Amino acid sequence: MVSVERRRPVVVLYERIADAIHAGAYPPGSTLPSEPKLAAELGVSRPALREALLLLQEDGLVSVRRGVGRTVADRPPRRGFEHVQPLEDLLAAGGPVSVRPLLRAVEEPTDFTAQHLLAAARARLRFWESLLAADGHAAALSQEWAAAEEVLATAHPAFAEALGASEASAAGRPTGGGSMLGVLAAASRGVQLTAHSAITATLVGQRRGEQLGRPADTPAVLVTQVVRAGGTPILAAKHMLPTGAAPLPVLQSN
Repeated sequence: MVSVERRRPVVVLYERIADAIHAGAYPPGSTLPSEPKLAAELGVSRPALREALLLLQEDGLVSVRRGVGRTVADRPPRRGFEHVQPLEDLLAAGGPVSVRPLLRAVEEPTDFTAQHLLAAARARLRFWESLLAADGHAAALSQEWAAAEEVLATAHPAFAEALGASEASAAGRPTGGGSMLGVLAAASRGVQLTAHSAITATLVGQRRGEQLGRPADTPAVLVTQVVRAGGTPILAAKHMLPTGAAPLPVLQSN
């Protein structure tokens, strides 16, 4: 059994206020209610509220303006560990991106997944193939593999459950849902995700060309990605982006 540490009360209060900010209850640039009023609304003491507000200020969600009070940041940082973002979020800078499930299956490891997920020969790995579309046009084809169930459970007890729930909700629906990384990122609160990606130039090929609606000789960028939780590889992916797809921002870091 995997034990999960309980959050400190101040962290729980921090998350309540952060959730309200991201949900739009306190819009960007708006002034938060006074401490007495906010404490009454939340049903907490002023000392506890003051400590949570200090943490929010340190993390860039609120700022203090002389003569005004505490103000929500004009561009509040996104929730979670945002240096690892699902492909649909990266491509969405130019407009909404939909994720259409093409295949949800369970596979034994290939050379690719055995290498990157350190999967045993007979392991059973979830496999998702999805088509990402922007403005009604195919923007990318994603293939994602999750680590074996027991590996996911050790990394975070919510991972396997979240993937199973997503598969169940997507069953029978031709559109909707999100990527595997999107599901894992949403379930990763309290567990930091890190990733490594490689980018190569290639051609879409016959099968992927048919899925993307492009000729087989269309130039494309292939992004391979490995995502880890606490050093444990939990996801390996291949993303095919053909010429003319939405721009993909790339951040290089040490």
